[in-house]
Amino acid sequence: MSEAEDRIVVNPKVMGGKPIIKGTRIPVYFILELLSNGWSIDDILREYPHLSREDVLAAIKYAAKVLREKVIVKA
Repeated sequence: MSEAEDRIVVNPKVMGGKPIIKGTRIPVYFILELLSNGWSIDDILREYPHLSREDVLAAIKYAAKVLREKVIVKA
């Protein structure tokens, strides 16, 4: 199991089954949105002190893995 798989969990009973950081209710997509809006990892860690740098990096790795394995077709 990779580090991202250790830190990211999917549970249909939590956040509608969206991938989240283990032990939180923070979805992977939320971390990616913060980064895409110009937040740095340090900004995220300041605002969400219960997250670690490894959590944020795991979210990025998880998203990259999902996109690498799925074909996205824009309608």
